[in-house]
Amino acid sequence: MPNSKPLFPLGQIVATPGALTVLEAANVNAAQLLNRHVTGDWGTIYQEDRGLNEQAIKDGSRILSVYPVGDQVVWAITEADRSSTCLLLPDEY
Repeated sequence: MPNSKPLFPLGQIVATPGALTVLEAANVNAAQLLNRHVTGDWGTIYQEDRGLNEQAIKDGSRILSVYPVGDQVVWAITEADRSSTCLLLPDEY
C-alpha cells in the first residue's frame, strides 16, 4: 500500500535518454514517478514482485517499479546499496 513518506533513500538519480524521451513525449514529470517509487507505489509489477520490493526495503535488495507512460513502460530501479536510482526503458536494462 503506497505511503506518503519515503521508504528508502534513492541515492543519485539518473535517467537514460530513452526514458527521458518517453517521459517528455507523454508530458510526465520524472519526479512524479520517483515519488511513487520511493513511497511504495510500485506501478504495474507482478504481485510476487511487490512482495520482493517490500522485503527489499527491509533487507537492502534492489527495488523495481514499472510504470506505463504513454504507449511505453518506464522502469525505476534503486540499487541494493541505495547509491542510485535509475529511470530506464526495459530494453535498456
